[in-house]
Amino acid sequence: MEHNEQQTNGFSYTYSAKEQAEIQRIRDKYTPPAEAEDKMARLRRLDASVTGTAQAVALVLGVLGALVLGFGMSLCMTELADILGAYSHLAMPIGIGIGVAGGILASLAYPIYSAIVKARRKKLAPEILRLVDELTK
Repeated sequence: MEHNEQQTNGFSYTYSAKEQAEIQRIRDKYTPPAEAEDKMARLRRLDASVTGTAQAVALVLGVLGALVLGFGMSLCMTELADILGAYSHLAMPIGIGIGVAGGILASLAYPIYSAIVKARRKKLAPEILRLVDELTK
């Protein structure tokens, strides 16, 4: 077992390897990272941003589409048609139209995700490849 001894004002302190690791983790929180670690962190951040934006947009479209689809179904299958008043006999065709629009919106989530990822990769590829080249040298 590795021990580290420190003497202060006549007292001697001994720290185990586990304590040394904890001390090092705390120290690392307060010291600036090395340049290579900065580049690696930037590389990770850029790589994550390629899909992060696309995931957020696709998620919003999917949830919004599902909600619109559900509203259309509710209009067809419940007494929600009463909100149309005199036009309640049109609830079924309106509900179907709204439901189809919601289904289309939800089904566009993946193609839009793919398009955003492709565009972001094209935009960020030079910077990512430059960082990869610098880190692999």
